[in-house]
Amino acid sequence: LFVCYRALIFPLLIREGKPTPFFTFVLALLFCVFNGYLQGRSLTNYTIYPPGWLGDSRFITGFLGWLIGMAINIHSDHILRNLRKPGETGYKIPRGGMFEYVSGANFFGEILEWFGFALACCTIESLAFALCTLFILGSRARQHHK
Repeated sequence: LFVCYRALIFPLLIREGKPTPFFTFVLALLFCVFNGYLQGRSLTNYTIYPPGWLGDSRFITGFLGWLIGMAINIHSDHILRNLRKPGETGYKIPRGGMFEYVSGANFFGEILEWFGFALACCTIESLAFALCTLFILGSRARQHHK
């Protein structure tokens, strides 16, 4: 669900912005393809869940974390898209939603999302992706905060 939002819907909603360098686009594409393959292969070929896993507290807590993180991320993206009026430039501080608590609410939402996914899946691959997300988006959030 989130992949469809991030890959298909989100780009269509962006009004204006800086063009993405082609090399950055290719690296992001390769990362997403590799990570998707790794997560999918792990879940379909190597992970065996006990009966009743969907009722286990780890799965339920992880799923709720993923869902709340996705909602925060989508809402934060909406706030960021609507910061400036058409043609307006300059820096603006986002207000509302989780931006009242953290300066990088969109990053926070995505980090929460992938740690929720990792808890729901309980695989080393999903944990590795959540940690990569934390380090990459955490550093971006720190830069944006400064």
